[in-house]
Amino acid sequence: MKTKEQPIIQLDFSEEMRNSYRDYAMSVIIARALPDVRDGLKPVQRRILYAMDELSLAPDKPHRKSARIVGDTMGKYHPHGDSSIYDALVHMTEEYSLSLPLVDGHGNFGSIDGDGAAAMRYTEARLSKTAMTMLENLDKGLVPFGPNFDESEKEPLVLPATLPNLLINGTTGIAVGMATNMPPHNPGEVIDGVIAYMDNPEISTKGLMKYIKGPDFPTGAAITNTDDLFDIYDTGEGKIKLRAKAEIENGTNGRKNIVVTEIPYTVAGNKTKLLENLVSLSKDKVFDEIYDVRDESSKEGIRIVVEVKKDRNAENLLNGLYQKTALEDTYGVNMLAVKDKQPITFTLKGLVQEFVEFQEELYTKEYEHLLEKAKARLEIVAGLIKATDVIDLIIEILRGSNSVKQAKNCLINGVTTDIKFKSQKSEKAAAKLDFTKNQADAILAMPLSKLIGLELLKLHQENDQLLSNIEEYNNILGNIVELHKVIKKRLKNYKKQFGRGRRTILTNMDAGKYVEEVKEEDLYVLIDRFGYCKSVDESSYSRISAESLKEYTHKLQIRNTDKLCVFTKNGFMHQIKMSAVPKGRNRDKGVLIQSLCKLGNDEVLIYIAFEDLFNSQLLFATKNGLVKLVSGIEFETIRSTINATKLDDGDELIAVRPLSDEESISEDSSVVIITHKEASLRFPLSQVNELKKASKGVKGITMAADDYAWYAEVISKETETIEHDGKKFSAKKIKIRKRNDKASRSKIRE
Repeated sequence: MKTKEQPIIQLDFSEEMRNSYRDYAMSVIIARALPDVRDGLKPVQRRILYAMDELSLAPDKPHRKSARIVGDTMGKYHPHGDSSIYDALVHMTEEYSLSLPLVDGHGNFGSIDGDGAAAMRYTEARLSKTAMTMLENLDKGLVPFGPNFDESEKEPLVLPATLPNLLINGTTGIAVGMATNMPPHNPGEVIDGVIAYMDNPEISTKGLMKYIKGPDFPTGAAITNTDDLFDIYDTGEGKIKLRAKAEIENGTNGRKNIVVTEIPYTVAGNKTKLLENLVSLSKDKVFDEIYDVRDESSKEGIRIVVEVKKDRNAENLLNGLYQKTALEDTYGVNMLAVKDKQPITFTLKGLVQEFVEFQEELYTKEYEHLLEKAKARLEIVAGLIKATDVIDLIIEILRGSNSVKQAKNCLINGVTTDIKFKSQKSEKAAAKLDFTKNQADAILAMPLSKLIGLELLKLHQENDQLLSNIEEYNNILGNIVELHKVIKKRLKNYKKQFGRGRRTILTNMDAGKYVEEVKEEDLYVLIDRFGYCKSVDESSYSRISAESLKEYTHKLQIRNTDKLCVFTKNGFMHQIKMSAVPKGRNRDKGVLIQSLCKLGNDEVLIYIAFEDLFNSQLLFATKNGLVKLVSGIEFETIRSTINATKLDDGDELIAVRPLSDEESISEDSSVVIITHKEASLRFPLSQVNELKKASKGVKGITMAADDYAWYAEVISKETETIEHDGKKFSAKKIKIRKRNDKASRSKIRE
């Protein structure tokens, strides 16, 4: 059988990709990541609350397994995986994330430390009292409903929230090309701000900020740039600086303790990482002042204790902790929300305005619903009162009718055909009856107990009350001021129910500067022939045997506040702070010197303490036999690497020797140069010129064409033996000559 060929649709690939990605992006923005400006909820949160409402999980009902809630939500409304639904459910229980949690959790739902929640099969949940303000009157048709993903159920497109949830609880969300980061606020302040806007819709941002002073985070702490809040609220974007609340207390053994009792909102749910950071700063000697770090937090609140070493400045250390840890952090505000399926960045006034307009719409529909309901009931009550006045006639009609339909037709239309009456007078009276259909149904269903005098009195009272209510409802619906009074009344009740004191302090303060505080001590830097470097204190150095010390090619005494200067054969000088050199024990290997500065392989020439370098002259000698003296002052720099001298191509440094004051002024000080072929020359130190570090130097020795300078040193008249690279030479055999004489070929090796 020949099948009909399908038409081939030609599409531009780039255009198809563009359109598809645009559809995907809008789906993420509208249906997944961003909150609706009216109820402040993302779709997954709205669906969870609605599913819980459908399961009748009110605050006064028992908790239900989270797995059941997640299952209902996923099966009916949100087919995007149980883990994302459960994560959203867990978030709505977190007291450290939300000002007013929407879900009351029972079981392990994680902690502020960063512990994860238990599996959904182990935890239980129900709606909180706050959530009921989002779901109240859901059955009154106040909000639109739409089909779920497979059109088997209906779900609300927005909840009838009568509490400004978006401002109170805040929210975060990452969409495609945009994100929202709404800070939480104090419930009482937000309600006051909303009421102030209803009283004066022309109120400015500054006017609103008299009521909504700033974000109020559940974790407390302090906002340190309060002056920036106006710009943030006026534009919907900006950065808030948060600082932990810390106090300095007296500890044991004369030590001070820094006690942190409130942490920034950005660290909420990750307190353990903050503690690990504090501990690592202590172990890595970034802050040498830290003696110990402890977490003494409990159900009563957070208490992180940083114990400070004796005689150290705790205030200074606290400034350093603010600078280098999350105890001071930045919260980026981006008040983005969805309105009419469009993502919009709102100002503070814009958010309040949107909430008020939503309330006007909700309350209008609510009172229209109440009005219709009151009118319907008034119709019934009026009919029952009217029926009691002619109850004997109605009984006669019922007894004379062949069916309920016949009796009902008589009550509504006065049709008396085929109804048996006791008298013609009764029949004429029945023909005048004109009850409505609803009244007739109520009369026919009315129990005889309604004929009791007390019940009749209640009917008249209800009728009067209904008339009063209808007048009130019409007044509210016809006057925006009256409508606002109703909204304000409910909001004031919410303030009594949910209001609390402010937790976050609003202030303006600059970050205090941290001055590195180091207790000075003498150290020894030990470097072996492989380039492994470490430092030890004097007591540890004294315990190292002479045999073990021979393993180290360089041994240098230095202060821990000093810098280690490393001169290399290619003419560079590198500076290393002693704080960067690991302090080890005798058996520790240390770290490679190359990891502490930018050294190439086999470049190291000599190590000098900066203090010794700065306060002295230095003798430079090169492989080509050039020598010079340079003042140590020329090497004062903050840069880690500088050019220490100028070299010709193929030349390299063989010696950099700091001179003591005695050597510099002594007439007995001599410079000795020994060549690779063991030729030598000795001349007075006073003959060496002092030059700039950028110079090459002057010729100190003339050598054979195939020879080069191998060793240079400053010696005194009393020096008898010279040792270098495992070889010994007799200083006495090296005769003092003029600087330009050729090197002596006499045997000087011992």
